[in-house]
Amino acid sequence: MTEKSAAEKIDARIAELSGWRGEMLARIRRLIKEADPEVVEEWKWENPVWSHGGIICTGEAYKAAIKTTFPKGAALADPSGIFNSSLTGGTRRAIDFKEGDEIDEAGFKALIHAAIVQNHSK
Repeated sequence: MTEKSAAEKIDARIAELSGWRGEMLARIRRLIKEADPEVVEEWKWENPVWSHGGIICTGEAYKAAIKTTFPKGAALADPSGIFNSSLTGGTRRAIDFKEGDEIDEAGFKALIHAAIVQNHSK
């Protein structure tokens, strides 16, 4: 039996979550791919990871939220004020998406672009 690809593992996670969490993770994934058609999907730490020149963000599923963690988030401009978690961390920032939350799609895509720029500024 062959090892599943990262995309297949992410598909499986979305299906396994079902309900609002599965829908939210699928929507986040779609927005990331729209923001960066060259994004690389990976599977690390038992979670989806999206990369381009380094990690952009992860997609973690919790009981009450889908969390996207940006490992270099503290270095990113967030003019829309989307980051709402891990705000006191030295380097990372995160967004907790809870049931019924609206996503500021333009602001989220801007963070994806900013993370890619940050990854390439090494």
